[in-house]
Amino acid sequence: MSTFFLFLLLFIFTISNPPPSFAEQTLSFSVSNSPWTPQSNLTLLSPNSHFAAGFRPLPSSPNLFNFSIWFRSTSAPNVVWSTNPPLGPSATLSITSTGALHLSNSSSGQNLLPGNTSAARNTTQLKLRNDGNLFYGAWDSFAFPTDTVLPNQSMEGNITLVSKNGKFRFTNSTKLVFNLTEQYQDLTDAFKNLDFDGKMTQANGKSFIVSDFGLNRSRRLTLDNDGNLRIYSFDPSIADWTVVWQSGYELCQVHGTCGPNAICVSDGTSSSYDCVCPPGFQPAPGAIEDQGCQRKIPLSKNTKFLKLDYVNFTGGSNQTNWPATNFSICESRCLRRANCEGFMFKYDGKGYCVLQLDRLLYGYWSPGTETAMFLRVDGAEKDQTNFTGMTELLETTCPVQISLPLPPQESNATTRNIIIICTLFAAELISGVLFFWAFIKKYIKYRDMARTLGLEFLPAGGPKRFSYAELKAATKDFSNLIGKGGFGDVYKGELTDQRVVAVKCLKHVAGGDAEFWAEVTIIARMHHLNLVRLWGFCAEKGQRILVYEYVPNGSLDKYLFQPGRVLSTDQDSENVAPVADAEKPILDWGIRYRIALGVARSIAYLHEECLEWVLHCDIKPENILLGDDFCPKISDFGLAKLKKKEDMVSISRMQGTRGYMAPEWVKMDPITPKADVYSFGMVLLELVSGVRNNEIQGSMIESEDWYFPRWAFDKVFKEMNVEDILDRRIMHCYDSRAHFDTVNRMVKTAMWCLQDRPEMRPSMGKVAKMLEGTVDITEPKKPTIFFLTDD
Repeated sequence: MSTFFLFLLLFIFTISNPPPSFAEQTLSFSVSNSPWTPQSNLTLLSPNSHFAAGFRPLPSSPNLFNFSIWFRSTSAPNVVWSTNPPLGPSATLSITSTGALHLSNSSSGQNLLPGNTSAARNTTQLKLRNDGNLFYGAWDSFAFPTDTVLPNQSMEGNITLVSKNGKFRFTNSTKLVFNLTEQYQDLTDAFKNLDFDGKMTQANGKSFIVSDFGLNRSRRLTLDNDGNLRIYSFDPSIADWTVVWQSGYELCQVHGTCGPNAICVSDGTSSSYDCVCPPGFQPAPGAIEDQGCQRKIPLSKNTKFLKLDYVNFTGGSNQTNWPATNFSICESRCLRRANCEGFMFKYDGKGYCVLQLDRLLYGYWSPGTETAMFLRVDGAEKDQTNFTGMTELLETTCPVQISLPLPPQESNATTRNIIIICTLFAAELISGVLFFWAFIKKYIKYRDMARTLGLEFLPAGGPKRFSYAELKAATKDFSNLIGKGGFGDVYKGELTDQRVVAVKCLKHVAGGDAEFWAEVTIIARMHHLNLVRLWGFCAEKGQRILVYEYVPNGSLDKYLFQPGRVLSTDQDSENVAPVADAEKPILDWGIRYRIALGVARSIAYLHEECLEWVLHCDIKPENILLGDDFCPKISDFGLAKLKKKEDMVSISRMQGTRGYMAPEWVKMDPITPKADVYSFGMVLLELVSGVRNNEIQGSMIESEDWYFPRWAFDKVFKEMNVEDILDRRIMHCYDSRAHFDTVNRMVKTAMWCLQDRPEMRPSMGKVAKMLEGTVDITEPKKPTIFFLTDD
């Protein structure tokens, strides 16, 4: 019974797993064998049985085939020739009625064999020679290599090898090319023929031999998928292919090894490498190793360079060497070009300078390169270079011993003179300290007396002088921070008389108390409805503090730009309440016009009516505060007077905020009140449009060519469509009959204020009259963009 069950199990296993069928082997293929299909299980052998040819399934897709030639007596990889593209199960190899050898996916399909395969039908046979050459009449496979060349196969003529992945080519038997056009290696002398002993004959009578020359082994020359050209030899002792020659020993120098912006780092072997991102870059999101890196911080106008020793990029759009007499010239050439990603420089005295334009491709690290790559990154980038050469690490370790003669012995007279001088110096020092201490005591005494008698008030109705302790108590130890600005931090406080104030603690204020009091007195005398009122100050313990009236509704930008945005503090306004999560109300056209007119009148007052000539230098929505009735009040006026005097006249020191600065700040021209006129014009245009001047609005212009006033001018004066620039949030409230005259005056006035040349802009007094409608406004000229330098 057990024998019966054993026999039954063996029978079931045999049915479910039939034994594999053995392929039929032949030395020739003729008309009698035609057609030949993948199901024929036919294999064509060479007479010495070293090579075989036939339909071979793809390793990744068993249902797809290639008609291939392979080493029959060696282990994989052993395919030396194959057709392309892959074939399906219905593919056939046949000899047609005309005698042509025909390979196709169907009996009537296109012939996939390269070249002319015609021959006599009844007498010609397809055979495989002992050297691996498949031939049919005058046609042979050696004339059409794929990725491999065999011994005795000629490489002269227009022979091209293509790697299996299609990325790399070996053309004209001398050049290695990536993606059809990018050449990364030139072997100089063209290859002609590889013999069976391992000798490669080259053009001009040259030759070289492989490392196992003379041994009777199977060999092949193959262009691998990593772009390296190698000669392989089959070692029977280990039953595997070994590399006996290769075209390049630094795999990182092959183009395409790593992706854009990445740097290939090799350990010196021919197969091991890593793709790393340079400082300032990070792997692209979702990218694999060879898909490159992207910048952490996009380049702005403020850039710097990081030195990468032994790093070379060879894939820029222009690899021209621009000889430079020194490093600074090469660096300046790169800085003048917005598309310059960095430059390569050699410290060899020959002025080697190559700019990397538009892109960073095919980067690699190699001690063999003599160049240093200076990578351009944004000025805010904190990454440090991680490619450092040995010159940065060497330190001098050899001790230097210097012996000096002993000084002569001093005489008694010299010692006596030194004692007398030291005694007199000590006496003067002690006397100076005592006099200074007496002065401090008298100063404190008279200061306390002045405070007791109420003499801390300055004459002519000046502001009150507060003590530091009073302001510390009023602000609860400076705990309620409501704003930060270029001149200092602002805190909300409440005085003993219940007045709510904004307390500004100034930073970087030079000069003594007398100078500070004089400047505060000037600011305190500036009384205008649309200027924030100064109530007092503090100047003690090294502190310089101003006390202003508190303006409850905050700054204009919170109402004008992007309703609903939550900001914790106002970075530039003088005293602003913290912004709540609730949206601010939208300003209608009437309120916007009142704000524009009030700001214009206050600036005109600073320019033309004050005893002291005052430039604001930073007109922007953040410095325009709104009272309970949305009455505008300008803050931070006159604070420039509290800075060093030399800063006020230094042309190289720009003041203001990008986007609102007049062109003369950049052109180093003298600064006049017309600089404030330009800034007011930009604010006036933002009041109408409700957007920041640096936000591109529905234009096909490139971002670097975008200019807000030019866009508004084209909409109003060329397309005659003023509605396109109005604030979208209150477009439904715009009535052309009721609001056109007001909006038209605001836009025309803004365009006059934004003229490139200062002499073309009106004074602030005239600007206020233009807004009031008391003077006629002619059609303005189109505002233009000022470029600092041309590339």
